[in-house]
Amino acid sequence: METQRIKLEPLSKKRIPELFESIGTDPEIYRWLPYATPTSLSEFTTIFESFIEDSAAGIRVAYAVILKSSGVAIGTTSFLDINPTQNSIEIGSTLYARDYWRSFVNTECKILMLTEAFDVRGVERVTIKTDSRNERSRAAILRLGATFEGMLRHHMRRPDGSWRDSAYHSILREEWPAVKENLYNKLAQFD
Repeated sequence: METQRIKLEPLSKKRIPELFESIGTDPEIYRWLPYATPTSLSEFTTIFESFIEDSAAGIRVAYAVILKSSGVAIGTTSFLDINPTQNSIEIGSTLYARDYWRSFVNTECKILMLTEAFDVRGVERVTIKTDSRNERSRAAILRLGATFEGMLRHHMRRPDGSWRDSAYHSILREEWPAVKENLYNKLAQFD
């Protein structure tokens, strides 16, 4: 999957050191995730190797986000909660180097992921969730055109042991054409 500026390739071990250089140990990047901020390449590798293992087990499809101009991995995103019975999928575990926040990267990644979900996999529903306290991500999800559905209370434990409430959003197949048009319109502002 690729655009003129980025490509998504299956996450591999060879990309982990690059991702560590790009994403690093910035606590703000990991602040809302269900695992602690890694403090070393070793801890970072453990997290991302688990993504690769989950992909091999068929419970995740993890991608490295590659900036085509440099060939460098600047982030990651995944398909999760792959449910063929209910014809649904989740997009999540999305992390980008801070330099690419509020840039073309998330819009292009979501165009690629949503196109794969709706047009290739033929899903009925895509879920996107985040920590209820993560206002930046919640606003970004709404800017995509997703619909806020509600909170799943005490959904998972945070690294500090507190309970995370998860804000759930979705895009349905019938909404995808309008969402796609919205995303392409947003992308035009970065040209």
